[in-house]
Amino acid sequence: MTKILKNQTYYGKRILYGLKDAHLDGIVFGQGESPLKESRNLQLTKTIFQWKYPLWYAENIAVDHAIFEDMSRSGIWYTKNIKISNSALQAPKLFRRASQIKLENVHFSNAAETMWSCQDIEISNSQINGDYFGKDSQNIKLDHVSLIGNYAFDGGKNIEVHNSTFMSKDNFWNCENVTIYDSILNGEYLAWNTKNLTLVNCLIDSDQGLNYIDHLTMRNCRLFNTDLAFEYVENMDVEVVSKIVSVKNPISGKLTAPAIGQLIMDPDKIDPAKTKIICENIGQRITRSDLNQQPVEGELHAL
Repeated sequence: MTKILKNQTYYGKRILYGLKDAHLDGIVFGQGESPLKESRNLQLTKTIFQWKYPLWYAENIAVDHAIFEDMSRSGIWYTKNIKISNSALQAPKLFRRASQIKLENVHFSNAAETMWSCQDIEISNSQINGDYFGKDSQNIKLDHVSLIGNYAFDGGKNIEVHNSTFMSKDNFWNCENVTIYDSILNGEYLAWNTKNLTLVNCLIDSDQGLNYIDHLTMRNCRLFNTDLAFEYVENMDVEVVSKIVSVKNPISGKLTAPAIGQLIMDPDKIDPAKTKIICENIGQRITRSDLNQQPVEGELHAL
């Protein structure tokens, strides 16, 4: 039988510890740690969390139209099967080592160090602001997500992204199995040290982006202001439909582009014969003998 708790304010440590099979509506959890620790089978609507650690070790939780205030930090750790929709999430470090997470129409105003070491994550129609989001998490699906913050998804695995935007330095570093469709990625040093990265119909603006990657596939992508791209990339199969400012020392594979402002292929670093460059308009070719003859920055971007 489902318990109903309505229009109440609770204070105190572990005030509803271990609550099971309940519907909470119009509830405020004030000062007091871990109000719903080890809870099970809860539906929460129009709930406000004001203090720390509200949902640790919980299972089967549905949250709608809720607010997690700043001091509800470190709020959802070791929890399984939680859905949050139409909610404002102010607190940092909100998710850690949780699994089966579904988020719809949520706003993370401070997502610093959030979603670490989590599994089976779905996020849609949501905004995320904060550094180090998604570190070491896996089995992630994003759709119509806007993320502003550096170092997102470092060490992530099995990530699929659709119709999203990222303004993030060092995004998708040290990842495995990442596929991104119809998205915009803006920020320096994109996806270094990643294995199995696929980009389809994406717009990318990244200083020294897409370096040190093993197995890079790109289809119908545009690279704006992306210089020194593809350094030490192995097994590339890349189709770019815009001019690339500069390309530096890819290790192997195929690159197709309409124009390349500057192509650097240094035989002391790589074997140029292992990379097939299909491009009718290459502004400047640089090899070992004339590496010091690079144009100044203004000239480079004018090519």
